[in-house]
Formats: sequence, structure tokens, C-alpha cells
Amino acid sequence: MSRRPLAIALLVGSLLVSCAAPAPTWRTQAASMVNELDQQKAQRLMPQEYQSLLETFEHGEAVFYVRRKDNEADAYYLLVLQKGAVLRENLRLLKERLLAEERKRAAEEAARLEEERLAREAAEAVERQRRQEQLKAAAEARAAQAARTHTQVRERELSPPQPSAYTVRRGETLPQIAARPEIYADASLWPLLYRANRDQIRDPKRLWPGQVLRIPRRFSRDEALEAKRFSSRH
Repeated sequence: MSRRPLAIALLVGSLLVSCAAPAPTWRTQAASMVNELDQQKAQRLMPQEYQSLLETFEHGEAVFYVRRKDNEADAYYLLVLQKGAVLRENLRLLKERLLAEERKRAAEEAARLEEERLAREAAEAVERQRRQEQLKAAAEARAAQAARTHTQVRERELSPPQPSAYTVRRGETLPQIAARPEIYADASLWPLLYRANRDQIRDPKRLWPGQVLRIPRRFSRDEALEAKRFSSRH
């Protein structure tokens, strides 16, 4: 038989016997102490101390019911009360400590959850900021591209046409023709015109009204530099 059923059996037996003979002075209080500590879960929280208390009570029960020695049984019952008082206080302290630990764990858990929430909100804020910056950059890029496109269109609209041929007017020279905006906008590039029209220009300083000159458009940078050097020497 386990300890707890044994204690219950002894308590029931004591009630039956008490009907026939008076109980020792401290027995009722000792039995109440055992019952009180059992309800306070002393067996689970402090099993060794509770077991010692229960064994002391069982010794008193055995002395009282088997050996019929009231005074000796009362000594055990009084010891039960003494042990019970200590155990009750220890239980109170233990429960307070467990409650404090539970509150501490709850506070730490709440702090952890709050920290995770703040970290999550911070990460979300960073992500929102990153997305806003991306959207802003994309909008600025689109605006810049639209501005470039508009500028290119305006430049094409405003820039003079680039003819492939030019009819010489009275009094014009090759430098004057090369300086025209629709030709090269640079008088020093006149040697390009001269070389492209050698078949009809003998003297680059003399042109005839009505001459149709070919206008070279595809020439390299080196050719342009050479034309400038030639122009500077003549």
C-alpha cells in the first residue's frame, strides 16, 4: 500500500476508533495538519519533507491504535505539528519563489516578444524605405529619360538640316560654307569640302555661283584633325 492511501486509511480508522475511546490530545490537530499540507500539494512540491511528516504521523497512529499508548502517541502527533509548521513555512517560501520565477519568466518572455516586435517593425521600416527609394530612383530615371528624349527631339527640331549637297552663292568661299550651321559650323573644316570636290574646284579660294558641292558627312576624327591642320597652314 502507498503512503497516501495508508494515511487516509489510518485517518478513517482513527475516526472509527474515536467513537469508542478518546483520542490523544494532539491527534486531531496533527491529522488536520497532514490533510492541509496534502491539499497544498506538499507531496509534489516537497516530497521528502512531506514523506517524513507522514511517516511520523503513521508512527503515532501505530502507537495509538496498536500499542494503545496515548502519551507516547501524542509525542509523535506533536512532532507532526512541529514538522508541519516548518513544512508549511517552507511551502509558502517555495511557492513565493516559484511565483517570482514564473513572473520573471513571463516578464522575460514579454520582453523577448517586444524585442522581436520592435526588430520586426524596424526591418519592415527599412524594407519600406528601400522600396520607396527604389520607386523614387525609378521615377527619377524615367523623368531623366523623358527629359533626354524631349531634349533630343527639340534638338532635332531646332537643328538645321544637314544637306548632302550645297549650291554656291555669289561671293561665298569654302571657309564660309564650312562655317554654316547646316554644313559643319566650323570654318576650319573647309579642306573636307575641297577634297570632296576636287573635280570641280581648281583653286580653293575661287568658287563660282551655281556650283553644287558635295558635303562629306562620314569622316573620321583623324580626317577632321588633318583638315584643321591643313586649314591653319593655308
